[in-house]
Amino acid sequence: MHKELPHYHGEGQETLLIREQLSHVDDFQTVADILKQLSDTTRIRIFWLLCHCEECVLNISAMLEMSSPAVSHHLRPLKNSGLIVCRREGKEVYYRAADTSQSRLLHQIIEQVMEITCLNQKGTSHGKRTGKNQK
Repeated sequence: MHKELPHYHGEGQETLLIREQLSHVDDFQTVADILKQLSDTTRIRIFWLLCHCEECVLNISAMLEMSSPAVSHHLRPLKNSGLIVCRREGKEVYYRAADTSQSRLLHQIIEQVMEITCLNQKGTSHGKRTGKNQK
């Protein structure tokens, strides 16, 4: 049971439902943990790349001009958070974005914030910047 709010503003059933959701701190922690993964520029770049293709560590390293150990360091928390998945084929491990609503939403957020055209939606072979940040 929730205690009364200090000021009554005509709150009804909706306020009770909101307060009930606010009491689920673990759910909010899950959101914070996922967003924390994207607080790093390199992880955002890797995640965005893996939203568009499946790649091995060596190719990701080459595209981002980073060492393989550095890329692996960033892949681990992305995988642990469920944003990316991997599959093994022989000695090679391939990574891609997870097919989840959370991954799709974060992909959309990245592209909307950066105003990048999604490769899959436009049918082009390259991304292009649009709008005010066009270069």
